[in-house]
Amino acid sequence: MRASRRGVLAGGLALGVTTLPGCAYIRDDVPTKVELPTSAKAKVDGDLVYFNWADYLAPSVVKGFQEEYGVKVIESNYDSMEGMYAKLAAGNQYDIVFPIAKWVVKLRQEGKLRAIDPAQLTNADQVFWSGSYFNDPWYDPGSQASVPFTVYKTGVGWRTDKVSTMTNSWQDLWNDQARGRIFTLDDQDEALAMAALSLGYDVNTAEPSELADMKDLLVSQKEYLRAYSSDDINNMMAGDAWVHHMWSGDFLYLRQGLADDPTMFDFESPSEGVPINSDAYVIPTNARHPGTAMLFIDWLLRPENAIKNMKYLYYPFPVKDALPAFADLAADVPACNVEISDLENENVFRLLGTDEVQRRAAVWTAVKAS
Repeated sequence: MRASRRGVLAGGLALGVTTLPGCAYIRDDVPTKVELPTSAKAKVDGDLVYFNWADYLAPSVVKGFQEEYGVKVIESNYDSMEGMYAKLAAGNQYDIVFPIAKWVVKLRQEGKLRAIDPAQLTNADQVFWSGSYFNDPWYDPGSQASVPFTVYKTGVGWRTDKVSTMTNSWQDLWNDQARGRIFTLDDQDEALAMAALSLGYDVNTAEPSELADMKDLLVSQKEYLRAYSSDDINNMMAGDAWVHHMWSGDFLYLRQGLADDPTMFDFESPSEGVPINSDAYVIPTNARHPGTAMLFIDWLLRPENAIKNMKYLYYPFPVKDALPAFADLAADVPACNVEISDLENENVFRLLGTDEVQRRAAVWTAVKAS
């Protein structure tokens, strides 16, 4: 059994300021003027040095790229966005990296990314078609330095044989039937977003009074919780969790890929709203083989490869001709499906200023210590 695709995020964002000396955060809505180095041409210029979450692409797709272009893929992994950033800040050289959207902003602000010219990608129209959200996403105006990788949402999964009183609300994480068998993700942004949405606040709020309300709400949940954990798949499979704060792709992998009886599990997107976010492909400015990285991005945009990756990860890749295959994959649990249009909402995790990051981190630390 593979572990949670995002479980490695656990707690990392709460440490963002203290673990990265000299690392300032500038809000993503503060204008910055950074020239992007010219895009590389898509051609083999060496082996590919790949930096991503572990087990985050189908091995057959990586193997196929190596065979198609006669190169090796040299893989390194990180266990948090902070860990990824620290390696890049230290000067480590990678040809392709897969940051969460708000970290695309930070890397671009600091001049750590080079341009990616869609004209060099034969499959660019699979993500940059007319009217596509990704032509001008909030985190990379004009999609000048990134190409979309995966999209996902966060909701609530539950055991249908144990709990019969779900209400399609975040309040289901306070469910009496599941008392002592409830898990909230051990992830600062996700836990705070759940509390914020429950109270009608912005998922990125750093207002002291609102953070105080969110802290009180999360502390009130403690008597219902078994634990904070981002190992959502294993917690559900082992029967420890009857209700679990979950990422959509993790739930779909659990239900469709692991469960002997899929009907024992269900998933909801709470009516108060859910976080919906995305990852991207980027090429660092100091990449030694940016041409090979461009070929790799183009390879992953081929619909047949996107379908293989979706069937392996259970997260949708926003590749136009592959998306119907994901809708089929999620047909029995439509709440897990993520339409590209869903990204056009306010419930995305934004890059905040250093003081705001510190205030949010302090609240999460206080909640967990209470």
